[in-house]
Amino acid sequence: MTLLIDAVPSDWPQLSLRWTHFVAGVLWIGLLYFFNWVNSAFAPTMDGETKRKVVPELMPRALFWFRWGAAFTWLTGVALAMILYYSGRHGYLLKSGVKPELMQWLPAFLGLVVGFVVYDVMFKLLGKNAAGHAAGVVIWAALAIGFGCILDVNYDFSGRAVFIHIGALFGTAMAANVWMRIWPAQRRIITAIKAGTAPNPADVAMAGLRSKHNTYMSVPVLLFMVSVHQDSLIAMVTPDGGGEWQFTVAGIFVIGWVATYLIYKSVPKVKGF
Repeated sequence: MTLLIDAVPSDWPQLSLRWTHFVAGVLWIGLLYFFNWVNSAFAPTMDGETKRKVVPELMPRALFWFRWGAAFTWLTGVALAMILYYSGRHGYLLKSGVKPELMQWLPAFLGLVVGFVVYDVMFKLLGKNAAGHAAGVVIWAALAIGFGCILDVNYDFSGRAVFIHIGALFGTAMAANVWMRIWPAQRRIITAIKAGTAPNPADVAMAGLRSKHNTYMSVPVLLFMVSVHQDSLIAMVTPDGGGEWQFTVAGIFVIGWVATYLIYKSVPKVKGF
């Protein structure tokens, strides 16, 4: 009780935001995995009539929690960034620990939005072929590392800030995918199935592809978001702008994507009764 009374008043909003951020993230990513690793194997087992009954009842409910989980995860994440990093109150943003100026953090924040635009255009240009998307994964990882290097060298971001912003770069792209690509396509798909007509193949491809992208991105993101509490990891971003953290980030991407790929390969092996 004494600890509660003695807590700094301004820490209460931070605690509330952390709690909401965590719960919303569990809701969002949990449903993401349900769609990709459970429903993707179940949906093809339904005949047309069953699908017409099940999909309009199940998917709008699931997608409601899915998209709002994504929205609240992103919004509370931004609010936490404002409190913990951009306000300068905790000294987490810069290596020097001093309060940052507006132009020291605003480009980083805007970079999160630009990152989604680059990703969105890039994958549209690469098309649907496997080779194009394999190349896209490498390019996307390179962009994330490049973004981190700019924050490290040009803006003097601390190790903690570099890792959290790389995670936020992917998290922003994932949330934008949900609201701007997956949900609009799924809404049209559900409407078509309810009406007894075939969904537009372009909508099916878009919803499935971007949902799969989010699944692959989610595994590295989850580590980046908690890495700020691992001193040995964030210490790799050295005060002089050097260090070998880029190799660690690349390794996290590789391990995360390989693990996700292996889970996808096991999905068809899980059978119903």
